[in-house]
Amino acid sequence: MSTKSWLKNYPDHIATEIEIPNKTMPQILQDTTQTYPDHNALTFYHKKISYRELSTLVGAFASALQQNGVTKGDRVAIMLPNCPQYVISYYGTLTVGAIVTQLNPMLVERELQYILNDSGAETIVIFDALYPRLKAIQSETSVKKVVVVSLQPTEQTFTPDLMFEQFLAAGNGKVSYVDIDPAEDVAILQYTGGTTGRSKGAMLTHRNLVANIYQCVEFYKDDLQFGQERYLTVIPLFHVFGMTACMNFAIFTGSSSILLPRFDLQEVLNTIQAEKPTIFPGVPTMYVAITNHPEAEKYGIDSIRICNSGSAPMPVELLREFERKTGARILEGYGLSEASPVTHCNPNFAERKPGTIGIGYPSTEYKVVDLAEGITEVDPGELGELIIRGPQVMKGYWNMPEETANTLRDGWLYTGDIARMDDEGYVSIMDRKKDMIIAGGFNIYPRDIEEILYEHPAVMEAVVVGVPDEYRGETVKAVIVPKAGKEVSEDEIIQYCRENMSAYKVPRLVEFRAELPKTSVGKILRRVIKEELSNKQTN
Repeated sequence: MSTKSWLKNYPDHIATEIEIPNKTMPQILQDTTQTYPDHNALTFYHKKISYRELSTLVGAFASALQQNGVTKGDRVAIMLPNCPQYVISYYGTLTVGAIVTQLNPMLVERELQYILNDSGAETIVIFDALYPRLKAIQSETSVKKVVVVSLQPTEQTFTPDLMFEQFLAAGNGKVSYVDIDPAEDVAILQYTGGTTGRSKGAMLTHRNLVANIYQCVEFYKDDLQFGQERYLTVIPLFHVFGMTACMNFAIFTGSSSILLPRFDLQEVLNTIQAEKPTIFPGVPTMYVAITNHPEAEKYGIDSIRICNSGSAPMPVELLREFERKTGARILEGYGLSEASPVTHCNPNFAERKPGTIGIGYPSTEYKVVDLAEGITEVDPGELGELIIRGPQVMKGYWNMPEETANTLRDGWLYTGDIARMDDEGYVSIMDRKKDMIIAGGFNIYPRDIEEILYEHPAVMEAVVVGVPDEYRGETVKAVIVPKAGKEVSEDEIIQYCRENMSAYKVPRLVEFRAELPKTSVGKILRRVIKEELSNKQTN
């Protein structure tokens, strides 16, 4: 089908092509501050920061960076949980034309050393609890300036180089003008998770980030109330989803970000009760936890109007149950680090198709091409690789020309995701190309099986992987977390699957666990489970 035929789903008042202004990210913050200076920008427990205050703090941080010799193009690493200091460091770094290198606080020393060396960051803003991890490897990196953030008074077992408050005070309050080209100058190094090899730094320009914000605003404009929304921001800001869908989107719309440093179910429910958020970007595991809390409705979860679900497939049964309890609409979307990240979403202005990632954003083209060569567009309903073209697509990978050439071809971003598109342009992601299971000559897609498992009344979470099998090549194994108070056996699960799916898809093996390994965002780590099972077989 034509790469743009899906645009017929758009009503006349929502543009399918939008003009991206020639702005930088700091200009976005400046514009909002001028419009809503006294509106609440950030809420962090009992502390509230207005847009006027936020802009002043960002300026102080930018000034301090310049006083410490940071110039345009330098990399500044941020390794923090969600907190006001993250937002201040992020926008302050961009203000001086430097490049934010986002670091997952869960990185171990080896991973941290690799990214610091790959990026060449000489300055890092880091959470105090992570400071010893950095000090253990700092001499093997180019890091010279360490700014430490402490979120509460504690007995320090070390002497930090420089505390965040001291660093802010080191500036003279003046920021020298820096000429930034939004289309060319890199704003963010967003490192991929490394699930397909070495972690790669996706270079996202100011234009990439601004474009994705404008695309979001156009797509959701029927539902947004500028200056009034309250975002529950528990998705980590170092993750590209949290960065755009929470922090940057909220700032553009003059909204308040309610920051939480981690997903703790009781703390989230208490925060919902106290702050009454209206928008809650999340991942399926978060919605699973809330849905299965026996008294969730008592915490006023019906204040939430819109939930954007991303990062992992949203089981249809979970979506329906969560919406029944909250009255909110879950709009499942799709994105990736290399696209700033959002490219697709189920629309609120047209038919929503649960189980799909919806249709493309404004100014975004996409198609599904053959898996062998990645050239020929396949017919609706057929499987292929999803490829994307749009203003949010990255400039390339940092210092990796070969990987860039493999991923960006003729202007198209090759996602590595196996998908199918229906005749109305709605896309369903089946799996990563590497996650497909080949058993007895059949191509098996884990999500097909997981969707069925989530419908079982005793299943809270499930992941399906292929494990080596001498006869079939691979065989299907399901790893399941049962719901609290529910008992279910391996035989029951297998029999249930036999009744609900083709014989070749039925898991031959079932394992029950108390929990599944997850990323800091809450995405189930299928790769880790597969590696664990493989190691068991070889030992």
